[in-house]
Amino acid sequence: MLIVKPDYYNEFKCIAENCPDTCCAGWQIVIDEESLQHYANVQGDFEEQLKKSIDWDESVFYQDEEKRCAFLNDGNLCDLYTALGEGCLCKTCREYPRHIEEFENVREYTLSLSCPEVARILLNKKEPVAFLEIEEAGEEEFEDFDALMYDRLLEAREVMLGILQNRNLDISVRAYLLWEMGRELQKYTDEGMLFSCEEIFEKYKSEQVWNEFSKKLMEHHALQTIFEKSLEYYKKLYELELLREDWDEHLQETAIVLYGEDEEAYRKLHESFTTWQKQYKPDFTIILEQLLVYFVQTYFCGAVYDDYILSKVKMSVVSTWMIYEMLVVRWFQNGQSLEMDDVISIVYRYSRELEHSDYNLETMEELLDEN
Repeated sequence: MLIVKPDYYNEFKCIAENCPDTCCAGWQIVIDEESLQHYANVQGDFEEQLKKSIDWDESVFYQDEEKRCAFLNDGNLCDLYTALGEGCLCKTCREYPRHIEEFENVREYTLSLSCPEVARILLNKKEPVAFLEIEEAGEEEFEDFDALMYDRLLEAREVMLGILQNRNLDISVRAYLLWEMGRELQKYTDEGMLFSCEEIFEKYKSEQVWNEFSKKLMEHHALQTIFEKSLEYYKKLYELELLREDWDEHLQETAIVLYGEDEEAYRKLHESFTTWQKQYKPDFTIILEQLLVYFVQTYFCGAVYDDYILSKVKMSVVSTWMIYEMLVVRWFQNGQSLEMDDVISIVYRYSRELEHSDYNLETMEELLDEN
């Protein structure tokens, strides 16, 4: 069994009551069968509170009107943890923010950006993320697993990560190369040409091709505004399940600043931010790189189960772009100032709305697949 983890994986440690938010609200916490059976047998002073705080039919913890877990107290600490200890936490609570993607004989671990502390660790990281591989005993075979496609996806992801972490290229060029490579891979897959994917890998390793795409991107920007395309993708966020009420307010406020006037106002806002960013935050593009790498590493190889190669690439690029748009607005609202706490807040809140809902992840891919 091959275990894969990002190099910052072991840096994470829950900061509990010092966290600016809580992972125990806004989403329904599913209880695994083993924990459910354990809770059913608890006796003593905590027994009554425990049993009335669980929806035994749905195997979830009850929530209050603000979608806070029944065990989350006013100090944002867990009464269940306090009363019974860490060993009594259900699998969901015990593992979060650790995220696992399963493949045949491969288990890939990441840390979810929906956790503010994880966002802080990753977004403050200046070096390119490396992924560590560890061999462990044991094998895990999956029925009807497409090993050939998985191998091709692994090769493709390695090329993509190489592009995304090449800091000699402008970040917009890196994102463009990623998008176009995803488009070509999807075409080859749809036409049953997986055996020919090597030519795509070699193409996108070429410095000559990078230069050609850089020129194409500049010409594209000269001919077409990004205003309409950005608005088109932003509208898709309204089609997702709303997990927190304040997120809707955030979307509305952001949209007013970005798209409330005309195309010229949009362009001037971005030009002003770019000028400020180059002067005061020259390493800002590293944040965008880390976001792109995070989304690609976490979701791209999942295409082995559904063939949604391009949609997963699009989701990575569009999510990073939407976060960028929100950061531009936060900078504007702050009087042309942007602190790391602002960046962390936008990133983890976006991640929670997208990644804490299987429906939202699937819907986002389907919406992007329509384009």
